[in-house]
Amino acid sequence: MAEIVKKATRESFGLALVEEGKTNPNIVALDSDLAESTKTGFFKDAYPDRFFECGIAEANMMSVAAGLAACGKIPFAASFAMFSTGRAFEQVRNSIGYPHLNVKVVGSHAGISVGEDGATHQCIEDIALMRAIPGMVVLNPADHYEMTAAVHAIVAYDGPCYLRLGRLAVESIYHERDDYHFELGKGITVRDGNDITVVATGLLVQEAAKAADALKSEGISVRVIDIHTIKPIDREILVRAAKETGLLITAEEHSIIGGLGEAVCSVLCEEYPTKVIRIGIQDVFGHSGPAFDLLKEFGLSAENIARTVKQALNR
Repeated sequence: MAEIVKKATRESFGLALVEEGKTNPNIVALDSDLAESTKTGFFKDAYPDRFFECGIAEANMMSVAAGLAACGKIPFAASFAMFSTGRAFEQVRNSIGYPHLNVKVVGSHAGISVGEDGATHQCIEDIALMRAIPGMVVLNPADHYEMTAAVHAIVAYDGPCYLRLGRLAVESIYHERDDYHFELGKGITVRDGNDITVVATGLLVQEAAKAADALKSEGISVRVIDIHTIKPIDREILVRAAKETGLLITAEEHSIIGGLGEAVCSVLCEEYPTKVIRIGIQDVFGHSGPAFDLLKEFGLSAENIARTVKQALNR
């Protein structure tokens, strides 16, 4: 069993990028005046000659990243998710996605847990935007260990990727798994169960696991699946869960429109029609407030997941 780690996935990203940079001189990092927040500052300190500060000009940063990729580099272009996917969408689509360049677009401070920064910075549309770009791999790791593995995987993968980072420190769940293996496009069963399945991504994986553990004492067996790669999604694990438990709940710190829930529904309506209940941001904007309070207010807590499971089973 590994060490229990409580870190924000943005910090785990920064540390993993530095580690990769030791053995791969083609890795470069770009940022838009947010290196301390996105943690590309770690890379800047370690390899200052491979770090490019692009200023508050995210669209230009993506174009620079595209040029570096065309020259054989592996650029990680980071900003807040609202800016790297929202403000720079045209450049990500046309300059990176269309020519299928090996750029890793990084969106930090994603979701409602940005907290006091408020609705303008609480990006709840980034997964939907990036999923829509042909050929773009979309990842949303759950903890320190998974983020570290994800960075290693996308360095080895040749093509455009979007990597979602969180601001909030989260306790690791994969320290307890000696057999943990990360593979792009493959989901992971975090808790096994037969009554119902909760499919979660990002920090909602921890909340889903807590809900499953609490419900176990009530005799309710909940399967929890971590979907760290939302595109391409693991169709096999979803269909198997639908066949074996008959009912799915999705949980994500993102709008229910265009995110994990819709990705799961798309798979199941084509392959094994199954009822799916979606937990996420319900087509509203967020607002300023303490992160944990907002998670509870918007129904993204373990308590609400457990309540939703019981309501679904009682139906």
